[in-house]
Amino acid sequence: MPALASGSTRIRPLEAASRVIMLALVAVLTLIATGDPRQLIWIALLVIAALPAFFFREHPILAPAGRFAEVIVTGLAAGSIAEASDGVAQGFGAEAILPYLAVPLLTAALRRKPTEGAALLGVAAVSIVLGGALADPKTVLAGTGYLAAGGQWLVLGAIVTFAAEAMRQFLQPAEPTPQPYAEATRLLTQLRSVARSLPGATLDPGGISEHLLEELRAVAPGHRAAVLSASGGGRLVVLAQTGAERVDWETTLDADSAIADAWATQQPHVASRSQARTHRGGEVSSLVIPLVAGVRTIGLVILETDAPGAYPSAVVQGVTEVTGPAALRLEAALLFDDVRSLATNEERQRLAREIHDGVAQELVMVGYGIDNAQATLPEGAEETAEELRALRGEVTRVITELRLSLFELRSEVDRNGGLAAAIAEYARTLGTSAGLRVHFTFDESTARLPAATEAELLRIAQEAITNARKHAGASNLWVTCTVDPPYAEIEVSDDGKGFADNRPDGRYGLTIMAERAERIRGRLKITPRHPSGTTVAVVLGTPPRRDSVRDSVSAPEGE
Repeated sequence: MPALASGSTRIRPLEAASRVIMLALVAVLTLIATGDPRQLIWIALLVIAALPAFFFREHPILAPAGRFAEVIVTGLAAGSIAEASDGVAQGFGAEAILPYLAVPLLTAALRRKPTEGAALLGVAAVSIVLGGALADPKTVLAGTGYLAAGGQWLVLGAIVTFAAEAMRQFLQPAEPTPQPYAEATRLLTQLRSVARSLPGATLDPGGISEHLLEELRAVAPGHRAAVLSASGGGRLVVLAQTGAERVDWETTLDADSAIADAWATQQPHVASRSQARTHRGGEVSSLVIPLVAGVRTIGLVILETDAPGAYPSAVVQGVTEVTGPAALRLEAALLFDDVRSLATNEERQRLAREIHDGVAQELVMVGYGIDNAQATLPEGAEETAEELRALRGEVTRVITELRLSLFELRSEVDRNGGLAAAIAEYARTLGTSAGLRVHFTFDESTARLPAATEAELLRIAQEAITNARKHAGASNLWVTCTVDPPYAEIEVSDDGKGFADNRPDGRYGLTIMAERAERIRGRLKITPRHPSGTTVAVVLGTPPRRDSVRDSVSAPEGE
């Protein structure tokens, strides 16, 4: 009994209805073919044989036994009904009951039991022959109509049995489309595994670009070389470059240049003039190779040498053999960089929301409580009132710090505004809150640094400004921002007490700034400012050699 109970399951309405409809159909056909109600005894036997399929369809013994019983009853009934079918020529009366063979055969097939299906077919063939022999071997079994009807349904049964897998997939509900976050998790897990297997376990676009330029040195001559990639605003950014001196590469894609042509056509372009915006002249050979991943151009490689005809077709072919595989590596690094930036920004926004909705709101309520306590103090409690005022001032200070932290977390570099604008907004806001006089000096090119590099420079500038506000005790703050990609220099100076004094709270910030500078291959410099104060500067790349400097914007004192 326990085994029986474990194998039983509730009746499925659709499956039960299908069997009832098939039983009713063969009952009607039997009456029509024979006109003898006594032949319905076979339908009653089929009902009994079908009971395990109704009540114990998952039982390992009763369910298959029921299907074999259905096949045997159907085969034996075929002979009897064929003999009793008056007016139906040559035993074709068996067609009234044989359609029921499809029921047990289809059930076994949909349950992925091909061995049982083959056994059912064999038992059905034997039962049909035995049914004809028991009825009347001379008139039924010897008739071509009976054998033809039996053979027809056996063939159909075989088709049902061996084509059932396709039918099962057709009837099975479609699997739900993977959820975006589940798919993202799978892809990021694969990306992490790939990143760990790369040389140096890195997916840094700058490092990959520098390695590519080193590989090209052995393939093609060149005094200058660079790897450029796309950025916001339809411009290119310099990921890496080599050469005797810094090069002011053309970064616009709408200019009349080999750079724009190579980007648009995805074909190498050789030119007899430099691809720099400023060049001292002389004979030059330029080669621009697009980095194409799939159907998308993700970057360019520029090679230049001070000699004519330095890049024949053989050299171009050798360069493309190196840049082809590198394009895929660089695309993966750029995509990973985008994902990392998005994840970082999302986490900063999440932290800002949690601080605003949690600690900040609770501190505000604490402040209100202190105000209420002050308002209800009895006369003469001056000492308690003074302590409450001091406590209220401290709560106000902490709330102000939290609000400034929220502003820092939410600050980002606008791809339209630029790095200098983001630093200026932050310095102006913190300077106003601390009563600092902030002096700005900006010299920013229209070309842009990579987005990840700009984000790191903004965080370094924020930390330097915050340290000056919180620990220096300064009255003035000088912020200088020079950006001429791939060169950039951010300098923050104050006239405070300097790091020579005891300012332990700022040491952790210095460590963070150094780590950020190293991440973008920059240099962090911290020096005393005379007569007092500290200067924090981060330098990226090599400064330009120019006879004239672009117009700088110097904000009035105190702005």
